[in-house]
Amino acid sequence: MTVDGGVPRPVAAGAPATPDDAPAPVPARRVPDATVARLAVYLRVLTEMLARGVRTVSSEVLAEAAGVNAAKLRKDLSHIGSSGVRGVGYDVSRLTAQVESVLGLTRSHAVALVGVGNLGHALAGYGGFAARGFGVAALFDVDPALVGTTIGGVEVLDVAEIPRVCAERGVTIGVVATPAVAAQKVCDALVGAGVRSILNFAPTVLSVPAGVEVRKVDLAVEMQILAFHVSRRGPGTGGATGSGPSASETEKVFG
Repeated sequence: MTVDGGVPRPVAAGAPATPDDAPAPVPARRVPDATVARLAVYLRVLTEMLARGVRTVSSEVLAEAAGVNAAKLRKDLSHIGSSGVRGVGYDVSRLTAQVESVLGLTRSHAVALVGVGNLGHALAGYGGFAARGFGVAALFDVDPALVGTTIGGVEVLDVAEIPRVCAERGVTIGVVATPAVAAQKVCDALVGAGVRSILNFAPTVLSVPAGVEVRKVDLAVEMQILAFHVSRRGPGTGGATGSGPSASETEKVFG
C-alpha cells in the first residue's frame, strides 16, 4: 500500500542538536510530490528510531534506513527547511516533529471507507490507522447483507447516508474500496459531502474537480513493477530458486 508514516509521541531526547527544541517554521514554497512520498518513509524510520531512544542521526544513516541516497535525503529535507548540524547530524525528535507538521499529522483525520468487501473489511479492521491518527469514523456499503453489521466497533451504513454522516463526523479522507463500476458514483458522493482527499483502491481512474486530491493504489500494477525488477536480475536471481523481491522493493507496496 501506499506509503505509510506515523504519529509518534516524542520521547525525551536529551540535549538537542539545535539551539531550539521547537521545529523550524516550514517554508511556504511547494514541496514536490515525490519528496512528500519520501517524507512519509523518513517519518516511519524516524519513529522507529525514537522508539529505540536514538537521539541524533546522520544523513547517511537515515538515508540508508529509508532506502535512498544521502544527497537525495538532504535535498528532500531542504524543501522543508531542515538541515543537520555538521558533525552531529539531525536531532531525531525535532526532525520527527517537523516532518509530522509538513505532512499534516499534528491533527487527527476522520476517515470514511466505502466498500467493505474482502479488501475493505481488512482495511476497516486494521488498528494501525487509528494509532497513526487516521481513525475510521464511518463505513458504507450498498449490500443489504453488510449494512447494519459492525467492523471494529463502527457500524456499516448504506451509501445513501454518505452526505449526512460525513458532514456530521467531520470526515476529511475518503477511501474507495468498491468494484470499479461503482467507484465514480461513490467518489462523487464523497466529494459532494465535502471530502477533499480520496484514496482509491478501485481498479479505475476517478474524475474529480479541482481542489480534490486522489491517490490511487493498484496492487496489481505494483506487482507488475516488482516482476519487472525480478526479470531484470536475470535467471537464478529470483523466483523459486532466488531471494525474491528485495526489502526496498517490497516496501513500495506494503510500506
